[in-house]
Amino acid sequence: MPSPQVAYAVRVTTSEGDQGEGAGAQRTPAGDGATRPEERLEQAVRAAEKALIEFEIAVETFRVEVENFARLHEQKLGPVYARLEELDARILEIKASRSDDPEDRRKAEEARARLMPIPGVEELMNGWMDGDGLFPEATAMLTDQPVRPPQRVRPSEEARKLYRELARMAHPDLAQEEKERARREEFITRVNAAYARGNADELRELAEEWAAGPELKRVPSPAEELYARLEWLSERKELLTLLARNLEESAIGSMLRLAPDDPDGLLEDIAAQLRAQVAEREAELAALQD
Repeated sequence: MPSPQVAYAVRVTTSEGDQGEGAGAQRTPAGDGATRPEERLEQAVRAAEKALIEFEIAVETFRVEVENFARLHEQKLGPVYARLEELDARILEIKASRSDDPEDRRKAEEARARLMPIPGVEELMNGWMDGDGLFPEATAMLTDQPVRPPQRVRPSEEARKLYRELARMAHPDLAQEEKERARREEFITRVNAAYARGNADELRELAEEWAAGPELKRVPSPAEELYARLEWLSERKELLTLLARNLEESAIGSMLRLAPDDPDGLLEDIAAQLRAQVAEREAELAALQD
């Protein structure tokens, strides 16, 4: 998907221009039909708020995609990686026992240590293995037997549309009072959770709930508050930019960007390469054991 940072940069250029004009307008005496200084600032704030919300939606959408792809990557490829590491450890152990070389023994011990049980490993491995080893589902996958398909969450187009609409309507950044902000933050938390589960029905119910709730009555703000608002929006944008950059530069994010339209195909390609490596290690191990 396109970088969320680029989309925001394009939108915020307009708001920054409006902000500059608004500041200049304060030094111009108001004549007949002249624009109020606060009005220009209000326009700048609204433009910046809209750009920030769209940017946040893009970042959150990409975050969910990265999280889902990471889960699927672990479920689909985790057992194959585990098998490779086990084969490597056994190969090194046999070589060390034959050579009796201290360096070979060190390598074998390090390889085996990486496979030792870790407290809480079941949670870390998303149900593929525990302290005693691979679960039956993982073993079946490695031996090409029928296996329960991994759980995945990929929001539908309807869920994406509902999420964007709710985020634009109920975003906490649109609140002018702390009580209203708290209400919106609680509501958006539920929206984000439903979207992460890809639950379009729940999102529809949330949309109905929001439509039936109290509407925000906006009140004009003094110029100094508008300037403070613009500064806050700028700081928020910087935080989101950092989050977007971290997502894009992460291992899973970089992998996802290689095939944004066909992540399943990318995983299949990687799985095929890993299975070929497993076959090579198994052949090497068999030769050492003969």
